[in-house]
Amino acid sequence: MSRFDTSDGLSLYYETHGDPKGPPLICLPGLTRDGQDFRYALPHLTDYRVILLDLRGRGRSDYAEDPASYNILTEASDVLALMDHLNLAQAAILGTSRGGLVALALAGTARERLSAVILNDVGPDIADEGLGRIFDYLGRRPAAKTHAQAAQALEAAMAPAFPGVPPSRWLEEVQTFYKATPDGLELRYDARLRDAMLAQAKALAEMEEKPSLWPWFAALDGLPCGVIRAAQSDILSQDTYHEMQRRLPALCAVELPDRGHIPFLDEPDALALIHSVMKDIK
Repeated sequence: MSRFDTSDGLSLYYETHGDPKGPPLICLPGLTRDGQDFRYALPHLTDYRVILLDLRGRGRSDYAEDPASYNILTEASDVLALMDHLNLAQAAILGTSRGGLVALALAGTARERLSAVILNDVGPDIADEGLGRIFDYLGRRPAAKTHAQAAQALEAAMAPAFPGVPPSRWLEEVQTFYKATPDGLELRYDARLRDAMLAQAKALAEMEEKPSLWPWFAALDGLPCGVIRAAQSDILSQDTYHEMQRRLPALCAVELPDRGHIPFLDEPDALALIHSVMKDIK
C-alpha cells in the first residue's frame, strides 16, 4: 500500500506494477471508479512502470472536506504531486473517461511533464446523452441489495452496447466498485461527487461563453498520443472522434466494435494502440 499527500493535505492511494525500469505510465480512472479500473489491461502492460491512482474522493483515497475540489484542474494538480513524490520528470498518461479529461488538463497546463497521452473513450466534447446517463446514477446507491442483483441489472442495461460479454464480467464489475453491507450496496466513492458535478454544470450553463477543451487537446501536438473509441459510445461521439483526427493527424485512433462506454482495455485493438503510442516515446 502506497500513499502520498496532496497540496491541500489529502492522502491519496496509488499502486505500482510492471517493470520498475520501464517507461512510467500513470493510469487515471473514470469518474466514479478507482485504479482497479485498469485491472483487465494490467496483465498486458508488464513492460511499463504502471502507476494506478485512486483520485481524491474515490476508492482508498481520502475524501475531500470541500467537494468543490472534485474538479479536473485540482485532480491534475494531484497527478503532478504524485509525479513529484515519485521523482518523475515525465510520465505517459492513460486516461479513461474523466481520467482522460484530467490528461487533457495536464496537456494544457503542464505539457512538459507528459511523455505521451492515451484517451479511452473521451475527447474535448462530451455528448449530452452520456452526461444524462451518468447523472442518473452518480452519487446514488444502487436499488439492488446484493452483488448478484446488481450484476443482473448492469448486464441488462449494458448488453445492447456490449454484446457477448459474459455475466461473470458484470458480476466482477459490481463486486469491484460496490461494497456489500447488511443494508445493501455502498458506493466506493464520495457521493458528494454528484454535488460537485451539478454545481459545475450549473456554473457552465450560466456562462455566456463556455470554455472549450479543444485548446488543451491541441497541446498534444508533438506528443505520442492516441484515442480509443467505443463504437456504441454515448460520451465520445463519432463526430468528435473524427474531428480529433482532423485536428491532430498524427493521433493514433481505433474504434472498438461491440463496446459502449467504457471499453475494458483488454480488447486486442485497444492494447495494440496503447503499445504503439508507448513505443513512440523518445
